[in-house]
Amino acid sequence: MQIRPLEIAGAYELTPRQWSDERGTFLEWYRGDLLEQQFGVGIGLRQANTSISRRGVLRGVHYADIPPGQAKHVTATRGAALDIVVDIRVGSPTFGQWDAVLLDTVDRRAVYLAEGLGHAFLALEDDTTVSYLVSHTYDPDHEHGVSPLDPALALELPIPTEELIISPKDLDAPTLAQARELGMLPNWTDARGYAGTAGER
Repeated sequence: MQIRPLEIAGAYELTPRQWSDERGTFLEWYRGDLLEQQFGVGIGLRQANTSISRRGVLRGVHYADIPPGQAKHVTATRGAALDIVVDIRVGSPTFGQWDAVLLDTVDRRAVYLAEGLGHAFLALEDDTTVSYLVSHTYDPDHEHGVSPLDPALALELPIPTEELIISPKDLDAPTLAQARELGMLPNWTDARGYAGTAGER
């Protein structure tokens, strides 16, 4: 498995080796031991999620309070998705910046993102299936969002805005500046010092 750091500290692109023959293809899309070697800590798996989306569905930008935060290991098992990591950690050198990885069934890449980072993805095909492992179970009282249409983020999406399908909750989410003013965002120092954070210590 090849591991490439993204432009946002604490986020990585993971490209697995694939073995193909007349039967089909085999790959390891998650290797906890390699993550521990790279980051010094595993994801601490607590829950596995799958979402199936129509083309144009944009989910996020979502994040969880620290503690406990929620590290994620994300891949697409059908279709294609643009996976987006947003640095929402106040005080981070790359605060407000983002990076993206194409997840599809060709290269079968995955994305790992540490606690404290914002996450979104855009389905590029119908029936796009995105599966992700997370370090903590869902807790609605500690889950938040930032508007994916925040002009300050300026996410570069390959589907026109008028064709996007976004939930009312995500549409009503505050901008990054509003969330910061309300004290809703994680802090860079707290995220780096949190015991469950991988690749940040």
